[in-house]
Amino acid sequence: MKIEKYNELMQKNFIRASYNSETIRVYQAYSDAIAESALQKQKFQSPPFKMERMTWIKPSFLWMMYRSGWGRKDLGQARILAIDISRTGFDWAVKNACLSHRTPLTTQEEWEIIKIKHPVRIQWDPERDLLLNPLHERTIQIGLSENAVELYVNEWTKKITDMTESSQKIQNLILNNKIEEARELLPKETLYLIQP
Repeated sequence: MKIEKYNELMQKNFIRASYNSETIRVYQAYSDAIAESALQKQKFQSPPFKMERMTWIKPSFLWMMYRSGWGRKDLGQARILAIDISRTGFDWAVKNACLSHRTPLTTQEEWEIIKIKHPVRIQWDPERDLLLNPLHERTIQIGLSENAVELYVNEWTKKITDMTESSQKIQNLILNNKIEEARELLPKETLYLIQP
């Protein structure tokens, strides 16, 4: 891939999210067992949550709906959770991340070194519209591993909310062609800028 094309692609990436002065909301989809434990304790704990696995957080509600099929794709993603985490934690994750894949500008040897140095991975995927069709813009997914997972679980997480019922209510409105009513129920997401 030519450098000009790569740079052009990167300019279409953005972070949109629901946030306030202290926290930013991210989404994850889990099984009933993990979700119930997290909701009860307001914290992810092991077991059944596995600290040693990479965990992916997504600030885009509609991308999460695409990934999980509105919580109906499979039992492992049947529960949609909204996790309010500290903005300082989210910003740290982005600043300590590398891409989830090697770019044409990086050798395999360089890529292995980069991965060792960064506990966080970033992936840019097409944003989705209300009907879950891909858009031209891309939205961020953040994969946390090693000490980043520990920080997420023990320090960053401030509140966990079950969004399964409200997510499926939106889908039911769409299925009944009540598009504007569905749109009104979407979380309000605006451009988010990482603090220096």
